[in-house]
Amino acid sequence: MTTRSPNKVIPADFATLPGLDALDAARVVLGTDAGDAETVGIGVFSDGDVPAALGFNRDALADAGFEAAAGSTLVLPQADGPDLVAVGLGARTEATVATLRDAAAALTRAASRRSRLALRLDDLAGVEVSDAVRGLTEGALLARYRYTVLVRESKHVALASLVLDVPAGGEAEGAVAEAFIGARAAIVARDLANTPPGHLTATNMGDIAVDLGARFGFEVEVFDKQALIDLGCGGLLGVNQGSTEEPRMLKLTYVPEGPSTGHLGLVGKGIMFDSGGISLKPSDPMHLLMKMDMGGAAAVLGAFTALRDAGVAATVTGWLMCTDNMPSGTAMKLGDVLTTRRGTTIEVKNTDAEGRLVMSDALDLANEAGVDAIIDIATLTGAALVSLGPSTAPVLGNDQTMIDLVRAASAVVDEPVWQLPLEQKYRKQLDSEIADIANLGGPFAGATTAALFLQHFVGETPWAHLDIAGTMQSDKDDSWRTSGATGFGARILLEASRTFAPDVSA
Repeated sequence: MTTRSPNKVIPADFATLPGLDALDAARVVLGTDAGDAETVGIGVFSDGDVPAALGFNRDALADAGFEAAAGSTLVLPQADGPDLVAVGLGARTEATVATLRDAAAALTRAASRRSRLALRLDDLAGVEVSDAVRGLTEGALLARYRYTVLVRESKHVALASLVLDVPAGGEAEGAVAEAFIGARAAIVARDLANTPPGHLTATNMGDIAVDLGARFGFEVEVFDKQALIDLGCGGLLGVNQGSTEEPRMLKLTYVPEGPSTGHLGLVGKGIMFDSGGISLKPSDPMHLLMKMDMGGAAAVLGAFTALRDAGVAATVTGWLMCTDNMPSGTAMKLGDVLTTRRGTTIEVKNTDAEGRLVMSDALDLANEAGVDAIIDIATLTGAALVSLGPSTAPVLGNDQTMIDLVRAASAVVDEPVWQLPLEQKYRKQLDSEIADIANLGGPFAGATTAALFLQHFVGETPWAHLDIAGTMQSDKDDSWRTSGATGFGARILLEASRTFAPDVSA
């Protein structure tokens, strides 16, 4: 069958989620027998004894330029048997789960042409075995990811198997399954964000969400253009005006099997491609990356694929606001005024500040649904990249408990965030003379003024906002973060959902 839309024809054999397919085929086992592994990695701390299995002492390794720095590797080809790889772990006293995750990623990259690997660690340096196994498994699975579905003759080798030989590993079987669940969330988000915009429209996103919901235990409601008109979602509809592709709002609902411990709302920006609209972006490398402007929606959908299997005890509802932002004779114009779901009027001062427009409707709907708290995630501002770079995402909000929930989750999954102030003095920059609020502030503190715009619609509901514009992609492989879409935020949302409990005293 061929999928058709007004402007494209997609081959019937196109796989929208190739990374998920590869993950399903991978196998990780615990044991001391490397079996048929083609490459065996051996962890080496920068202090203490070198494992005898490596066959080299520390002086010999140093002569080869290997100091066992964290994340470093030295490949030692063998005439008979599997290749050996010395994997640096850094100082034993500084070892953490993140160190081990990076070590597994380093091995996976060093042996990128091998499908069957083994990794031996004689000492976990005080890291709990279940945490170590989860981190090692995640590192290997995420590092081996590659989006190659549109490459006719790819040299990428998928990971078929990994044997983990760690002390007391038999006590941590469940940690392997947990790692696959977390990796799934990130890999689904990566697959979606890496897919070209001509292959992934808002309509396609809805179809994929329905399929994933049926597979992973959450309900999906798809709202087409007429349904959005009926709902009065003027923010989403206004941004969509310039596109030949219809918009979609996807409402995802996860309900735990047991008593629910609370109701968490997740809101994701889903701009399938962002040209900037009439406020057209310059034709530069950042414009090329705007297929990833739906990275927030991708992260939410990725997280939802993991909620059931992670045993999340809260009810979680997600709103994904999906559309292109394109210039045309029908596109919204500077000076237009849009009316959102709950009647708020917004003066459009820049059509490239569109993400906050589509999210305003979702925040209205989340409040109508009576959620206990909201986390939103969006590739919202270039200011996020300028302020914190490509490795750390700003988090802002109106409730320190929710902000701390996100910060704690980010520490667990090693996706760094940094709290920025929601400075209310800047709120007046969003005042409009002809509407309730304008969609753009002044030239400075853009990440903060964007968050202040969202706060207008959040109201008093406890809320945290993640701006992933800087962290949505990497231009090179970086440990377990692969070149291209990173899936940043999906695992944060999963962990935050798992640990969420509303403040009943409020």
